[in-house]
Amino acid sequence: MSISELINKRDKTAFSFELLPPLKGNSIQQVYNTIDRLKEFDPKYINITTHHSESIYKEDENGTYRKVNVRRRPGSVAIAAAIQNKYGIRAVPHIISQGFSKEETEYALIDLSFLGVTDLLLLRGDSKKLDAEQRKMDSHPYATGLQEQVNNFNKGITFDGSPFTAPEESFSYGMACYPEKHEESPNMDSEIYYTKMKVDNGAEYLVTQMFFDNSKFFEFVKRCREAGIGVPIIPGIKPIHLKNQLTALPRIFRTDIPEELAAALRKCKDDEEAKEIGIEWCVQQCKELISNQVQSIHFYSLMATESVRRVAEEIY
Repeated sequence: MSISELINKRDKTAFSFELLPPLKGNSIQQVYNTIDRLKEFDPKYINITTHHSESIYKEDENGTYRKVNVRRRPGSVAIAAAIQNKYGIRAVPHIISQGFSKEETEYALIDLSFLGVTDLLLLRGDSKKLDAEQRKMDSHPYATGLQEQVNNFNKGITFDGSPFTAPEESFSYGMACYPEKHEESPNMDSEIYYTKMKVDNGAEYLVTQMFFDNSKFFEFVKRCREAGIGVPIIPGIKPIHLKNQLTALPRIFRTDIPEELAAALRKCKDDEEAKEIGIEWCVQQCKELISNQVQSIHFYSLMATESVRRVAEEIY
């Protein structure tokens, strides 16, 4: 059963959350600890983020510095398989186009198919952190190209056009959408156009960028439905848990923070007060979404597991 089928089969609003792989050298037990704290809320799936390598300069024995690529976190393939096998919860690894070649993507698809992990979230990823060499690699500049590669893989066509035996179980996938518009979109009409393109090409559901103003989500969904987009649109929610997120989140994710929330955060003396404000706002935000019959809520729980747990206790 795919993620979209799990969501559509629900008898109440579904719950899911996102995990960050531990830094290399750390135990996967960190991942398990997070799941153990949230599994009682019956998550329908767990997302695992993926990160491309970063360039650093290392000094060799001759005192010469050379550039090497380092991947600070393990890939999502093994972690997704471990989660799915240990907990029986659907694992959804992120597959990103930026910083990964088409060939690397194909290897990941082969491994995931072999391991029985067939749900994906396809994303472009952050291009700002790519170095010059990564920008030149044979990768997909946009997530729609990545989408085409996965579609072809399902049909038994490799990234270079060669045929192979198609997998017994095809990949199903969701993609991202942006209620406040992607930073590169010139306007919301363009945003809706590309969102519909993703769905027309096979995306079975959409997960939004985080937002803090429900009215913008409701307006976005309305416009999507008017444009003929019928798949589930899952609100992506994050409880603010640090005082500096008042300015950091709008800068990094291009999301607005309503003045009522901003004013409350400005009054906070420390992170602990900000965390409480963030939980209270998130609870009310989720209750309003649930009252408006959203099919699922996805929590960006990175670094905020305790906050997500407290929100889930209030709304589950």
